[in-house]
Amino acid sequence: MSTQPKAGAVLFAKDVARLAAFYAQVLAVVPKHAEAEKVVIEAQDFLLVIHAVPPAVSANVDIVSPPVLRENVPIKLFLPVRSLAQTRVSASSLGGGMKPAEAEWSAADFRACDGFDPEGNVVQFRETQAVAALAS
Repeated sequence: MSTQPKAGAVLFAKDVARLAAFYAQVLAVVPKHAEAEKVVIEAQDFLLVIHAVPPAVSANVDIVSPPVLRENVPIKLFLPVRSLAQTRVSASSLGGGMKPAEAEWSAADFRACDGFDPEGNVVQFRETQAVAALAS
C-alpha cells in the first residue's frame, strides 16, 4: 500500500542547525532526518526541509539579532502550532518572534498571527479555532 506524498516546503538557511531547532521547537516535533546540510521536519501532513544555502551565497548573507525581516518576498509559510501564546514565548526565546496578541486574527477554523524565524523569514503561525476558543 503506497502512502500519499506530503505537501511541504524548502527553506534555505545560513545556519541550518539553528533554524531547524527553531522550527522543531515551535512546532513541538522532533526532526525526521538531520545532517549538516539539511534537516527534515514533519508536522502533521507537512514536511519542512531546512537546507543550507551554498557557501558562496552564505558568505554574502549577514544575520543580525534581532534579524532583519524579509517581508518583501512573494511567498510566506503558514504552519500549524498547538498554541499561539506558547509559540510567542518559544519563538522569542529561540531568536525569532511574533507580533503581539492584538495582531492575531481569526478565520472559520483557525486563529493566526505572523512571526519570524532567527534568519528573518516571515512565517504565519496558526492554531485551530477550538484551541483559540478555549484560551479566551
